[in-house]
Amino acid sequence: MNNQLLNTSLNTAGTWNFQEVRNSSPVRTEDLRPLIVSPWDIALCVTGTLISCENAIVIAILFYTPTLRAPMFILIGSLALADLLAGLGLILNFIFIYMLDTEFVTLLSVGMLISAFSASVLNILAITVDRYLSLYNALTYNTERTVTFTYVMVALIWMVCITLGLLPALGWNCLQDEARCSICRPVTKNNAVVLAVTFLLVFALMMQLYLQICKIAFRHAQQIAVQHQFMAISTTKGVSTLSVILCTFAACWMPFAMYSIVADSSYPMIYTYATVLPATCNSVINPIIYAFRNPDIQKSLWLACCGCVPSNFSLRPRTSSDV
Repeated sequence: MNNQLLNTSLNTAGTWNFQEVRNSSPVRTEDLRPLIVSPWDIALCVTGTLISCENAIVIAILFYTPTLRAPMFILIGSLALADLLAGLGLILNFIFIYMLDTEFVTLLSVGMLISAFSASVLNILAITVDRYLSLYNALTYNTERTVTFTYVMVALIWMVCITLGLLPALGWNCLQDEARCSICRPVTKNNAVVLAVTFLLVFALMMQLYLQICKIAFRHAQQIAVQHQFMAISTTKGVSTLSVILCTFAACWMPFAMYSIVADSSYPMIYTYATVLPATCNSVINPIIYAFRNPDIQKSLWLACCGCVPSNFSLRPRTSSDV
């Protein structure tokens, strides 16, 4: 009888203590739901990490190599900085979505992404303008006047892009009216359309400039070529390079730009992710196209990594037929 009473007391005490601990917990069982992470967000975060690593290398090479101070390298550095900020913005956006999802951090991350990607697109346009001027004004290109013009152009680009990034925080957002949202909340539909149309105008201007570059390159190649075979190989290679650059740029950004014009926040998110991801990949490709293909940057990279330059590596001077 005593054992039975003791067991009953222990069972009663055990049940009572468990209920006390359970009831005193500040977190309810129904609040402990598993955090669901979208694979699209993971892909964007991984892309941002890759973008940041690539462009950090480019910036480090340009910063620690005093000989890389020509206008072309100033613009490449500005493009790398824009893409670096874009990559960091994607990483921070992932953190903010799943850990600090507040109105302030939403405006902060969106503003940073708008500024960075706008600067990336405009810096690509600036590099196109620089290539055109290097051929059109070949005799006066490497002057102090050109360097000053380049710095002014870079400063204007960043002023415009920072202003665009501040617009959502200054009230141009749809946080109070979800019906006005674009596919990228909290950017309004009207602002998204303006940005998309601006991109289409930038792309049209790039096509026109590259067309003029091809014409000048062919004319210069005919004037300086001693052998017809050299002219055909050099100029054809340059035109092929320009075609790859334009097609890559269009393939990455055109789907997102067109979708931003026709769609709004009521459309399925999967379509937004499917167009945003290729656009971000353009910042992965930019260092390869504009930096790592450059012989001077390749030489600096070899020296930084290995302390030497391969014996078969040669720095061929740039000619007016190179585009």
